[in-house]
This record gives sequence, structure tokens and C-alpha cells, in this order.
Amino acid sequence: MLEAARDEGVQVIWDLFHYGWPDYLDIMSTEFVDRFALFCAAAARIHCEHTDEIPFYAPMNEISFFAWAATRDLMFPHAYGHDGEMKRQVVRAAIAAIQAIRTVDSRARFVSPEPLIHNVAPRSQPWNTGPAAGQRASQFEAWDMMTGRAAPELGGDESYLDLIGLNFYAANEWEVPGGRKLHWDAGSNDPRWMPLHKLLAEVYAKYKRPLLIAETSHYGIGRADWIDEISQEIRKTLQDGIPLLGACLYPILDRFDWEDRTHWHNCGLWDMKSKGGTYQRVLNETYAEALQRAQKLVEDSSAELSPNAQSR
Repeated sequence: MLEAARDEGVQVIWDLFHYGWPDYLDIMSTEFVDRFALFCAAAARIHCEHTDEIPFYAPMNEISFFAWAATRDLMFPHAYGHDGEMKRQVVRAAIAAIQAIRTVDSRARFVSPEPLIHNVAPRSQPWNTGPAAGQRASQFEAWDMMTGRAAPELGGDESYLDLIGLNFYAANEWEVPGGRKLHWDAGSNDPRWMPLHKLLAEVYAKYKRPLLIAETSHYGIGRADWIDEISQEIRKTLQDGIPLLGACLYPILDRFDWEDRTHWHNCGLWDMKSKGGTYQRVLNETYAEALQRAQKLVEDSSAELSPNAQSR
């Protein structure tokens, strides 16, 4: 993969932990942190052996989401009631990973991806704002721990937060309590929906780090409308002088549901059609056209930036 990326001129952000680890390791143990650091150092050495390019890594993907999912039915180890403990342990591992990689290659850059969310009180309980505010504030916990602004006993430091990755979907804004999603689709817009450029500005104001939309997409016939809106939001963000470095579509190929392999989400740039026991890629032309519009809009917006905006 390193050689292919080098040969094709593709810059890869290497995701080193995306919810899996060896069966013999207890994720809550000190050994897990130590072994993960060794693994990351080995990955960095292999990178140096194959290319001179500055490496980019995402040591831990979505610490906050994983700490939530792995303490419920959704993911192993189903450590019910240990949300906070799990989050702290994974932060420890992320810090150890960064330290280990830097001993091998001091040039390395790091992306810390987290879900970007917005929560509001239910319409029937407008006075009940506490739970929504608490849920919304939780999206910053992992970054605060990484920087040492929270839980300093974990060893965090401002230098460990390099580039901020933000994963954003239509389902990332909802009511708390209750879980009802805020409507995004055309014709049912919810006035409580917070535009993406405002959410990005909030994160940048808090951490003053370059940003990256690390995941985004929609599904079905809404795919093109979503990427059209995302590109407009990126344009506004760039015009505000916020260093947004790029956006990543997830997925590129359509995927089936985590828990139901017969259900496909119709969310990729290419749909997958079964034929004779194999799958064929079929380009979703409407989505592809929207992506081309988005790329041109962002390119033109970048070119139009004033010197003052570029300096910021």
C-alpha cells in the first residue's frame, strides 16, 4: 500500500486504530498501551523504509464514539458503565502512540478525528437544556484530554493535538433527551439545525488548529444535495479565514450495514451491483457531478481568498 500510494502520488493518512486489536490483549490493561505504542513505532519505521514523504497518521479514530460504542451493545468489549474509563484509556494509548512515532520520525503529523455534533432540547421540553448541553460538550473531551486541558494525569500536552479531524453527517444533530434527529433534507429543514461552517468555526476558536473534514456523506437520492451543501459550507469556512485543509468522502464504495449484510446504504460514489456472485462498481453519476461541482467551487473559493484570509 505504501508503494502503491507513492507510485500514484496519493497522500494517505494512515489510520492505526479503527476499533480492532489482538484478541489476547485486554484493552483496559497497561499492556495494551505499551503494545500499541510498539505497533505504531513499527508502522513508522516501515513508512520510512518505503518513502521519504512526511507521514500523516490518525493514531486513534473517533475516541469519543469508540468509548461510547464499546461500552454498549454496539462494539466489543461491551464494557457497560465504563464510558469514562474507556475514553481515558484510549487517550493514554493515543498519547503513547504519538510519542513512539515521534521517536522514529520527528516529521510525522497527526490527525485526531472526532464526531462533530450539535444537540438541542426537545421541542416539547424547551426548558430542559442541561442534557443537550452536556452531550454537546462531550465532543470536546478527547481533544481536551489530549492537550492536557482536562485529566492532566493522563500526560496530555498541547503538542499532541496537531490536526483536527471532524466527522460530520446529517445524523450528527439531534435532540437530547430523546434522540430525535434534526431534519436536514430539503423541504423539512429544522430551524435548530446548526450550519456546518458555524460548527467548524467553534472548533477552530477553541483549539486554533488546522481542520479536516475526515468523513462526510449522505445516502440515496440525498447524496448530491448533501455534497452541494457541504461545499457551500466549506466555501463559507474558507472565506472566514479558517484553515480547513480538505474533506474526505466516506465511503467511496457503497457499503452494507454493520449489523445486516443484506442492507446496503447506497451512500458511495460508486454503487455495488451483484452479478454472478461478484460485485461490480457502478458510478452514481448524479453524485459524481455534484462532487465535480464541489471541487470547482472550493478551488475557486481558495483562489479568491484575500491575502489577509490566507495569512490566517
